[in-house]
Amino acid sequence: MLWEKHSGYLLGVCLRYATDRPEAEDMLQEAFMRIFFNLREFSGTGSFRGWLRKVTVNTAITYYHKNLRHKHQVDIEEYVSAETGTAGFEDDFYTAEDLYRVLGDLSPGYRMVFNLYTIEGYKHHEIADMLGIDVNTSKSQYSRARAVLRKKLEELAKMKGKYS
Repeated sequence: MLWEKHSGYLLGVCLRYATDRPEAEDMLQEAFMRIFFNLREFSGTGSFRGWLRKVTVNTAITYYHKNLRHKHQVDIEEYVSAETGTAGFEDDFYTAEDLYRVLGDLSPGYRMVFNLYTIEGYKHHEIADMLGIDVNTSKSQYSRARAVLRKKLEELAKMKGKYS
């Protein structure tokens, strides 16, 4: 009965936070799991519908943060090189070995911050907490790592004769 009475309204709440309907439906399912498991936490003060909405909004935000790291990943079959416009890696400027070598040449601090921010999707404040550094240190190390990588990749491209 709870689902039948409130799922339409709560799906509308989820749709405001989701990128598409299937994602909103996933959020709604998680929200209802939390609602069912935490039903005893409703104190009776305020409206029940308001409590349902609050649980749903918090679930949507948690869902967003949990899945944020995977939002911008592309399946390998869908990869199209930004440099060459070709599908796949064969005709791209750099080999995987080139990229690993250039990343490996970064100082450990730069490499750690770069990987955590760019590859893993952490925010600078999260990186700062994990590494025990200041947020501004994380930001500056990331910026410097990008500059070093850009320079090394340009040098590599010139050496390969692929960059003018």
